[in-house]
Amino acid sequence: MYEDKTLVCKDCGQEFVFTSGEQEFYASRGFENEPQRCKTCRDSRKASRGAREMHTAVCAQCGQEAKVPFKPREDRPVYCSECFASMNAEAAE
Repeated sequence: MYEDKTLVCKDCGQEFVFTSGEQEFYASRGFENEPQRCKTCRDSRKASRGAREMHTAVCAQCGQEAKVPFKPREDRPVYCSECFASMNAEAAE
């Protein structure tokens, strides 16, 4: 259904291939726009944003330590990634 496409990076001007597999992945995620940057420029752009500051919290469900990319508030529960994923899976059913 999808065929490889050659695109031009808007940052460096180099051609890169938007593979059929990548196109299928984009479609499965609901992305409507094609990538505008090659992998090297995308990675460079992500790295320039800096690392996220992680905060430690206690999971409200299992009591394990959890690392989260936001500052926890006392009035809101925080869940570890395993509990959060299981809650999302249950909600989707």
